Amino acid sequence: MRASAPLMIGMAAIAAVTSPAQAHHSFRSQYDAEQTITLTGVVTRLDWMNPHVYFFLDITAEDTGELETWAFEMGAPHLLQRIGWKRNTMQVGETVTVNGTRARDGSKTVNALRVTVTASGEVLGAASSQGQTIE
Repeated sequence: MRASAPLMIGMAAIAAVTSPAQAHHSFRSQYDAEQTITLTGVVTRLDWMNPHVYFFLDITAEDTGELETWAFEMGAPHLLQRIGWKRNTMQVGETVTVNGTRARDGSKTVNALRVTVTASGEVLGAASSQGQTIE
């Protein structure tokens, strides 16, 4: 049994409207530029994929001394490559210092603006927000 063209178009329209979409978030909606933070920790994971590169650090909390895992968002892979990043610039197990802006929701999520690789001293910009520069 074949479905008619109008029925197929209607079903496609309903699927498009009701299926979850991965919308690209704006920097301001997720991060607060007034909440800057600098953290140093050990890289535990690096997700080099679109639309943003993410990496994760284990950081010792100053108040409790316990290990916390923080997530850091950077720009898209092709944009990072344009400013000097390579897939192996940062490796799991090495220590990095990150300057960035905290998530508005108070989670352990940061938009990384600048990453310093401790072993090499290399400093690279990383922001996913437009117009951000390293200082």
